[in-house]
Amino acid sequence: MTVRTRFAPSPTGVLHLGSIRTALFCWLYARHTGGEYLVRIEDTDRERSTDENVTAIFEGLSWLGITSDKEPVYQTRRFDRYREVIAQWLDNGKAYHCYCSRERLAAVREEQMAAGLKTRYDGRCRDGAEPVDGVNPVVRFRNPTDGDVLVEDLVRGEVVFSNRELDDLIICRSDGTPTYNFTVVVDDADMGISHVIRGDDHLNNTPRQMNMFAALGVTPPGFAHLPMILGPDGAKLSKRHGAVDIRDYQQQGYLPAALLNYLVRLGWSHADQEIFSVEEMIELFDIANVNQSASAFNPEKLRWLNQQHIKAMPADELGTLLRPFLERAGLAVDSGPEPSAVADAYRERAETLVELAASCQYLYNDFAEIDPKAAKKNLRPVVLEPLLDVRERLAALPEWRAKELMEAIEASAAAFELNMGKLGQPLRVAVTGNGVSPPIDITLELIGRERSLQRLDRALELVRDRAAAS
Repeated sequence: MTVRTRFAPSPTGVLHLGSIRTALFCWLYARHTGGEYLVRIEDTDRERSTDENVTAIFEGLSWLGITSDKEPVYQTRRFDRYREVIAQWLDNGKAYHCYCSRERLAAVREEQMAAGLKTRYDGRCRDGAEPVDGVNPVVRFRNPTDGDVLVEDLVRGEVVFSNRELDDLIICRSDGTPTYNFTVVVDDADMGISHVIRGDDHLNNTPRQMNMFAALGVTPPGFAHLPMILGPDGAKLSKRHGAVDIRDYQQQGYLPAALLNYLVRLGWSHADQEIFSVEEMIELFDIANVNQSASAFNPEKLRWLNQQHIKAMPADELGTLLRPFLERAGLAVDSGPEPSAVADAYRERAETLVELAASCQYLYNDFAEIDPKAAKKNLRPVVLEPLLDVRERLAALPEWRAKELMEAIEASAAAFELNMGKLGQPLRVAVTGNGVSPPIDITLELIGRERSLQRLDRALELVRDRAAAS
């Protein structure tokens, strides 16, 4: 059997972390088994579905690399198929028209609640009902009234539902639009879906859907219901926790592989391993190894994982991803060092690409003034002569490369019997405007000869003024 999974978002909203984890698990299981992964847009809610949300869904999936193996399926383009099945079921008695008014259904519900009973349709029209003038009936599925439905869930194990607890679900509204539980069954059957992987909030829908698969004469797919993702406080994940548009994480400078790595660990594990490449996820993932317990979203852990992936990514790839963040920060990228070289030098301290871009602005744009605190601590009169000496040595270098730069700085430090920190830090403050940067030789190489010497000259003027004032 070819494994075929599907991710079926509704464009009534954008993708958030929970949706993406579902898509990821569907995608990984298909890739792990050599199967197919498909996308279906469940857009039958015409009032709330928007083209903007459809665009957001595909942009998010594309950024993460979770792309469909075939053209996406849109439910609104399949209404003729749904009508065909409904007509067949009405003809063979697997479905029936129901003329019950909303008022009657509400009254029945109130009576059941007052009696402490489970609220459900009472089956009044199940065995035939006279048409009511001016009333467009709904269509209900004739659910079996005896026996059990056994769901052999790949995550939760066996779950048994009694058909006596399941009422006759509406499969077509009075305006002719089909309902969710019906359309997904027809779609999954027609698409040949072998495994339905989704959140455990859908578990209660499963027995009704399995009965409809039987009505279609189709073997139901395997089901795997994923545990919830909770916020750090144990409550349902919400916007304040991180249930935001997945594209926001892209704008915040997260790497796709890091986000996928984080999400795969929310419910799945492989020994004690924390960091996975996408290739490792595909190789190791098995839906049978997903646990049943809810997982808590931890933004600090996500940032840590992102940093690990930033450190591990090849410099040329990281530089390509970094470039738009440098441009967004207003930096003149084409008049400074290559983003790949910057990424390689500055990756160690950055948790996001936004942070990485912010930490290297002086490589591209000149700064108005040196940070006063850093200048007060490091640009004192005592460093005037060593800075003049190192400036002369740097200016005389035939090649502006890290190795030669470091040799010149070490020679100046030795001439004045200083350790490297006593000279390297004032030099760093002079050329960067603050006291934090990668190793000083790499920093100087990236800033470049002309900018470095100009900034060193400005710092020397500041030191001279302080020496004269003292």
